[in-house]
Amino acid sequence: MDLVTRIRSQWDRLTAALTALAGAVTLVLGWRGVSGTPYPAEQLPYVVSAGLGSLFLLGLSSALWLSADLRDEWRKLDRIEQALRTGGGATPPPSAATPPPSSATPSSSGPAPDTRPSVETPGGDETPTPMASASEGSLR
Repeated sequence: MDLVTRIRSQWDRLTAALTALAGAVTLVLGWRGVSGTPYPAEQLPYVVSAGLGSLFLLGLSSALWLSADLRDEWRKLDRIEQALRTGGGATPPPSAATPPPSSATPSSSGPAPDTRPSVETPGGDETPTPMASASEGSLR
């Protein structure tokens, strides 16, 4: 892969690196200007211009780098989705949320069975998840 193609495909990372470098240079130049004078009135312009400018450039750099990482993740997910779509046409396994059909019907003489979904805890025990109905005031 030649350099031009690499730059075109990674423009956001290159821009992020250059922006971070500019932010660091701005911060060093601001520090040098502040250290050259003992008077706070003369230091304030350096703090405002160089300090805020470098803060903006470094923030922009991090946003660009994160954007590049997110774009890479979306490309990876698109490749996985494409592979799944063209990967043999197998039917997906049945959902675990749908219970298997049963012929047993609950008797009217005893309490109704607990039909709440269960959650596996780290210890391996299964405990029912708490479910509140609308009559209990959970939808406020």
